[in-house]
Amino acid sequence: MQANLDIVIDCNDARSLGRFWAAALNYRFVARHEQYVVLMPTIAGHPPVLLQQLPEPKTVKTRVHIDLRTSDVLGEVQRLEALGATRIDVGQGEGREWVPMADPEGNEFCVCSGVPLPGELIE
Repeated sequence: MQANLDIVIDCNDARSLGRFWAAALNYRFVARHEQYVVLMPTIAGHPPVLLQQLPEPKTVKTRVHIDLRTSDVLGEVQRLEALGATRIDVGQGEGREWVPMADPEGNEFCVCSGVPLPGELIE
């Protein structure tokens, strides 16, 4: 059996943060079970997102984060800010083609044009 990928985001308010991520990713709510809210993609092949409600607050920088890949980085950043995300400084410096952000509970993610994908690789 081959493993697959789910994205799990720890949070204090799974329902509220689920609304943010559903709008940010164009996902849909499909279930709430115990401390989890499950979001499913509208595009086949994209991974599910689970919001895991925990009592403790976030205290340190996230070691694994999500990159939202888009061809219009600044436009996407503005859309996400309107949903409640904020730009953050992680020591990235000026002139980067990616923008570090935090969701409404402070979980870090980046908006970027992404790495080259198969068919776009340069040798």
